Amino acid sequence: MDAAELRQQCLHLPGSSETFPFGPETSVFKVAGKVFAISRLANVPLEVSLKCEPLLAEQLRAAHPAVRPGYHLNKRHWNTVTLDGSLADQLLSDLIEDSYDLVVSQLSAPRRRTLGWQAEP
Repeated sequence: MDAAELRQQCLHLPGSSETFPFGPETSVFKVAGKVFAISRLANVPLEVSLKCEPLLAEQLRAAHPAVRPGYHLNKRHWNTVTLDGSLADQLLSDLIEDSYDLVVSQLSAPRRRTLGWQAEP
């Protein structure tokens, strides 16, 4: 996955937006004003920070050298992933969607309905 695909993947999610609160080089992807992904899309290697369930975050770090605790973020709830080709694009897509879902799940019921989001059973 390259920078354009990463950006598209994040912006494809309902209600998502791209902001630049840390300057023009850092894309911060949000839903309902809450952050679910952060990336410097022009950096090489490309990296993205994503929210993650704490137990899964630890498992991913143990299984994949490209996944490490979130850079300048709460290390328990965030991972920084290096897009070096070692992770399948589908896994990365799943991690982006999981991050988005974690944020949306914490929104009020009316906001979740506006986004058309439903919790998985």
